[in-house]
Amino acid sequence: MDPLDRIDEISAFVESARSMPMSSNAIVNRNELLAMLDELRADLPTEIRRAQALLDERDKVIAAGQREADRIIGEGEVEHSRLVSVAEVTVSAEHEAARIVGEARAEAQRLRDEVEEYVDTTLANFEQMLNRTLATVERGRDKMRALSEIGGFDAAPEERPLPF
Repeated sequence: MDPLDRIDEISAFVESARSMPMSSNAIVNRNELLAMLDELRADLPTEIRRAQALLDERDKVIAAGQREADRIIGEGEVEHSRLVSVAEVTVSAEHEAARIVGEARAEAQRLRDEVEEYVDTTLANFEQMLNRTLATVERGRDKMRALSEIGGFDAAPEERPLPF
């Protein structure tokens, strides 16, 4: 029988005992009460050992759970550090890539501007040269017309006027 049930049995036995008049004392069968207490005393160490074993087992389970929790937390912290490190490297690489792309675009624009300026200068020089050449051609044609109007090339080479 469970020790708590034995205690309830003893309590019921004492409550059902005959009371002494004008007193809170009761008349109980001493031998019967002592027998009940002996049974309780015999059962109690077994129950205490069983309770202690349960407490020990509970402590082992709690300790194992705590170790597992600590292990999981440790792994989580390591993984967190790794992921933060990877994220920091990624962010750093993205910033560096953006910086490099920005520099490359700026350099490309600078080169484009230089090429446009060079081409414009070259075309302006070419235009000036063509204008001078055109002016020379026009002067030559004008001289040719003038010669043709004054008599052309029919005269002898000694009598021909020089075109310039």
